[in-house]
Amino acid sequence: MLCVFQEGLTEVWQPRQGLATPPEGGAKTNVDKLKDRLVLFSANSSPSCMELANRIAERLGVELGKTEVYQDSNGETRIQIQESVRGKDVYIIQTISPDVNRCLMELCVMAYGCVTACARSVCGVLPYLPYSKQCKMRKRGSIVCKLIASLMCRAGLTHLITVDLHQKEIQGFFNIPVDNLRASPFLLQYIQEEIPDYHNAVIVAKSPSSAKRAQSLAERLRVSIAVIHGDAETDLLDGRHSPPTVRTTGGLPELPFCIPKEKHPITVVGDVAGRIAIIVDDIIDDAVGFVAAAEMLRERGAGPIIAMATHAILSADAPRILQESAISQVVVTNTIPHSSQKLQCCKIKTVDVSLILSEAVRRIHCGESMSCLFHNIGADD
Repeated sequence: MLCVFQEGLTEVWQPRQGLATPPEGGAKTNVDKLKDRLVLFSANSSPSCMELANRIAERLGVELGKTEVYQDSNGETRIQIQESVRGKDVYIIQTISPDVNRCLMELCVMAYGCVTACARSVCGVLPYLPYSKQCKMRKRGSIVCKLIASLMCRAGLTHLITVDLHQKEIQGFFNIPVDNLRASPFLLQYIQEEIPDYHNAVIVAKSPSSAKRAQSLAERLRVSIAVIHGDAETDLLDGRHSPPTVRTTGGLPELPFCIPKEKHPITVVGDVAGRIAIIVDDIIDDAVGFVAAAEMLRERGAGPIIAMATHAILSADAPRILQESAISQVVVTNTIPHSSQKLQCCKIKTVDVSLILSEAVRRIHCGESMSCLFHNIGADD
C-alpha cells in the first residue's frame, strides 16, 4: 500500500509506479525539451477541483498556468488567461463539481479563450464527462450528451482525454480524437494489495447492464461473478405514448403491438455465501442501487461487502446512506472531487489515477503512441 498525504492534498491510495504503463511502450521522449510549448491550465479555481490538476502537474514536472476563473454577480463565467499561449499546446484540466453546468461553461470559455489567443492546440482533460448518462433517446427527450460533445468541439477543443465513459460509443459524438482511458488497472491493483484473501471474492454486477464490467474484472482476478436482476431494474421506454392504444382499421393494416416484458422477482445469479462481495459499476451517484444490492447480498450470506466505482458523484444524501448501509468499504477514484463527502462517510477510499492522466498528456504532447495505456484491454472492456 502507498498512501500519500501532501500539504494541500487529501490522502489517496496510489499504485506502484509503472503498473499502468507497461514497459512495452518504449523509451520516453524528453519532455523537458518541449516544456516551452506545453501549457497546463486548471479550468476551476476551487481547491478541491484543483487537487487533481496539481497532481498531474507535479508528475509532469511543470507548473500550472496562471489563470483567473470567477463568476460575475449576474452569474456569468469569466476567464482571464494571464500568460501567453500563442503557438503553444494547451491542456485544460477540468474536474466536475456539484455545479455541473458552471464547470462546462468554464471549460468551454477557457478553450475558446485559448483559441482566440492563437494557441496551437487545445486538449481538454475531463476525467468524468458530464451528461454521459443521457446518451440514448428516451421517449421525447434528447441525446444531451451529443449536444455537450458538439458544444466542446465548437468551443475549440482539438482533443479530449477522459476516463471510463458511461458508454464507449459516446466517442462517436465528437468530431475530434477522444482517448477513453481505463481506471481498471488501478482498481485491480487496489483489490490485490488491500483486500485480504481476495481470491475468495466474487465480483457482483448490480444489474445486467454492468455484467460486462464485472466479468472483465472477474476474469483478470481469476474469481467468480454474480449478477443481480429482477423487477428492481429500471426499463426506460424508448417509445411514445401518444398513438391511442385502441386499434383502428380504417382501411389500414393493423399494426402489431409489442408484448410487455414480464418482470421476474429480484434474484442473485451466482454463489455469494461466505464470499467477499465486490459490487462494481462505472458511476456511484445516489448510492440507492448499491445499498439495495448490498442488503440482498447480506441476506444471502455474503460478507464483507465492498462497493467499487470509477466516478464518485455521491449526490444528495449518498454519503449518509452509504455510512449507514451494510457496505464496509466504498472504493472510488479521484476523477471527481469528493473531499466533503469523505467527511460524511469514513468508508470512502480514494484511488489516485493522476498517473495515467499525466502519462496520456505526456504521450500526446511528445507525439508517442497511446497503445501502451490500453495494454491488455479488449474491445468489450
